[in-house]
Amino acid sequence: MRRFLPSLSALQAFEAAARYGSFTKAAEDMSITQSGVSRRITNLESLLGVRLFERIGSRIVLTQAGSSYLADITVLLDQIEQASIDTVRGRKLDDRLLVRTLPAFASRRLTPRLADFIDSNSSVMVELGNTDGYINFEDTDADLVILRGRGSWRGAIAQELVAERIVAVASPSLIPIGKAPEHLDFGAMRTLQNASRPNLWLTWLRLSGQKHGGAIIGPRFDNSEALISAAIHGLGIALVPALYVEREIATGQLWFPFGPPVATEESFWIVQPERRNQKPSASLFKLWLKRSVRRGT
Repeated sequence: MRRFLPSLSALQAFEAAARYGSFTKAAEDMSITQSGVSRRITNLESLLGVRLFERIGSRIVLTQAGSSYLADITVLLDQIEQASIDTVRGRKLDDRLLVRTLPAFASRRLTPRLADFIDSNSSVMVELGNTDGYINFEDTDADLVILRGRGSWRGAIAQELVAERIVAVASPSLIPIGKAPEHLDFGAMRTLQNASRPNLWLTWLRLSGQKHGGAIIGPRFDNSEALISAAIHGLGIALVPALYVEREIATGQLWFPFGPPVATEESFWIVQPERRNQKPSASLFKLWLKRSVRRGT
């Protein structure tokens, strides 16, 4: 028996018109004429025997039947699209290894070394994504997450990568190497603030025992990457995890004017959702990452 199926072009026209709320914009999206969109939707309504849109002047509004049909059709079109992409790619999206991480950790520790893992595990399709540090491990799509914290996350298994050490860094253009003042005067020396970690300067002062005075003020940045860039350009003194600035220290772009790094009570962890702990590629990646971070390569 022949399947009772509308044409794919009619379904695409319907979905686009519903998404944009306009035949004109749907036509632009599909690179066809407005009359072409209208004709496809009219044919679809005739086939189904129901009205999918109400025409109110120049506006179109989904009927109740149209809203229900759209919800079902969108899922199916997404599945067709994903199946097509998987066919072109030669593997399914579910075969990927999705690793979410803090942006600065990704750019400064992970991606510079990732070729080593890919070269040794060519069958693993790695996908990197960002996280702001707040993850619901009971419904996340990630296979692994790299986070900073104390090692306890609900619904997850955490393994420590490396203890966090923080350090105050500055450009030699701001404070010449070897000429750091013994007393850190916050009123005279601009400090850069990490908006996501507002107590970081107070933590460092407590741990380092640095002599200081004045109010801690200065420009605020919402991520470590921007903070490091600002420090390199001499905008002020930045407080960052030491493992983020190893390259800049080695090349002389930044230095430690107020002493070596100090350990905080937190670490960087590789965290795996409990419900995703059977994926072989995740085990390979965890093993590689722990070795890579600990040997500093």
